Amino acid sequence: MKTAVFSARRYDQSLLAQANRDAGHELVFIADRLTADTVPLAAGCPAVSVFVNDQVDAAVLRGLAAQGTRLVATRSTGFNHINLDTAQALGIAVVRVADYSPHSVAEFAVGLLLAVNRKIARASMRTRDGNFELDGLMGFDLHGKTVGVVGTGRIGAIFGRIMAGFGCTVLGHDPFPSPDFAQAGGRYVELDELLAAADVVSLHCPLTDGTRHIVNARTLAGAKRGALLVNTSRGGLVDTEAAIAALKTGQLGGLAIDVYEQEASLFFQDLSSTVITDDVIQRLVSFPNVIVTGHQAFFTQEAIGQIMQTTVQSLTAFERGDALVHRVQAG
Repeated sequence: MKTAVFSARRYDQSLLAQANRDAGHELVFIADRLTADTVPLAAGCPAVSVFVNDQVDAAVLRGLAAQGTRLVATRSTGFNHINLDTAQALGIAVVRVADYSPHSVAEFAVGLLLAVNRKIARASMRTRDGNFELDGLMGFDLHGKTVGVVGTGRIGAIFGRIMAGFGCTVLGHDPFPSPDFAQAGGRYVELDELLAAADVVSLHCPLTDGTRHIVNARTLAGAKRGALLVNTSRGGLVDTEAAIAALKTGQLGGLAIDVYEQEASLFFQDLSSTVITDDVIQRLVSFPNVIVTGHQAFFTQEAIGQIMQTTVQSLTAFERGDALVHRVQAG
């Protein structure tokens, strides 16, 4: 089956081709994001494969449907970038990667936390310049501190278990409590209580209408002064302007993010020789207590391998007319 693979980086091409070796689908790799302007590149493809920053809104889906596309396979767990209502109305099936190594993201979140707390990135830059001074690099022990986990699915539960291993008190907030989180020693509380008590807050919930800007001016004002915030889930969970204001006053002690609300025009590209016109991200990276990485928490051999295998399996099932195990639908 001919499939247009959008946002195809070099590693996507090599690993997806490897996973496709036995299945034999015809893969058309496209480096560009899927947008209304790039829809014509998928002409003649019954399926398209997309990633988190591809634009799969109503207009794009209508364009795809008009060209004969009947399957959208996202190489991600989240699917908030896809208009499911329109897809369903057009008869386009949507599949995702429901499960890949949750350890990849949880471990990266811990790495970000350690880096922003202990000023590891700043220390590394200093020593490269021959500066071995310690002033300005002091952090705090995680042992004995309180860590709040917002979203306690598989990734959040693993993150909570790791932090319990550091000797932290672990609090969780999730409308759907997890036995794994509780067994790891986590205790559920309301969001306001979690924010007021936590020295560290890590976000692991999906982006929905109910969670968009769950971290905002009001919730930050009620947070423990000087707390660190880590986000490896979705950029839209954080009102970035409110976070910047809290960083300026010291209400927020540090920020470590692997996702950014306006990342679609920035991430997964080399812009090092470009004037970046996004003033918000430029302000963020100017803070000494902020770390920004480019949506790489998922980027391990194990996770990528599983993502590609699941994607190919979904393509094969669709071509054969089999049940789509990883299908997502509106409502």
